[in-house]
Amino acid sequence: MTAAATLESTAWRRMLRHRLAWLSLAFLGVMLVLAVAAPLIADLRGIDPTETDLFRRFEGPSARHWLGTDDLGRDLFQRLLDGGRVSLLVGISGAVLSAILGAIIGVLAGYLGGRLDAFLMRLTDGVISLPLLPLLIVLAAVDPRKLGVPAEIAQSEMFSLYRIVVIVALTGWTTVARLVRAETLSLKARDFTRAAVALGARPGRIMFRHILPNTAGTLVVATTMSVGTLILFESTLSFLGLGIQPPAASWGNMLTGAQELLQEAPVLALWPGLLIFLTVIAFNFLGDGLQDALDPRSERR
Repeated sequence: MTAAATLESTAWRRMLRHRLAWLSLAFLGVMLVLAVAAPLIADLRGIDPTETDLFRRFEGPSARHWLGTDDLGRDLFQRLLDGGRVSLLVGISGAVLSAILGAIIGVLAGYLGGRLDAFLMRLTDGVISLPLLPLLIVLAAVDPRKLGVPAEIAQSEMFSLYRIVVIVALTGWTTVARLVRAETLSLKARDFTRAAVALGARPGRIMFRHILPNTAGTLVVATTMSVGTLILFESTLSFLGLGIQPPAASWGNMLTGAQELLQEAPVLALWPGLLIFLTVIAFNFLGDGLQDALDPRSERR
């Protein structure tokens, strides 16, 4: 058995012992499938989640409306699925973009060093020192029409979604950058990197073909654990009215709509709040499991 196969089998055994990580993975898998299949589920049920019916406000669970209806008579179950699709898309897409940006900055700083390293790390320190929530609020409050974006595009639902993804990505790359830089400083002193240099490989090839792939474990763990944080950021912005705008649903703006109805219909706040809580916890548990599995120094007894 090769050394790589041995490491893979050891990581697999560690992951199998992390029951919370598997439960979290199962929960997230179900949520992802339901969110992606939300339009199909709505068609099969014959329900339009955007259709309002004021005569059916605050109905309880029934065969027609599995979790009841909201203050506008819309089906709560379908709204939760649509909101989950938006929240998961923002969290996962933002985490992936953050990982890509952080990995590029980290490997450049760690391998090239010198003034570039000093500049990139001071930039990272500056972003870390900024209070994230006020920064997110300021970025989300910027009117894109004043930046030259046409009004019809700036007011569209997809633009609002993409803007939130970019905003959370621009503030979430710092942890990945620091981790990848530290890994790069270690890896560039290894024999395989020195051999590539001796064979005349260019710095770009060494960084992106030899060093960066060897940081995959660190990137996977950091990306997984950041998804929950970014979902919370999106929910906070939507709760403040600066994120995904109605009628598009997200768990955050569903909480916003329910905050004035807590006494009349507390269930409208319970379900989106519970799903945010469970999803964030599940991503954190999954990240813990991956960290234990991929870190050769952490042997779970």
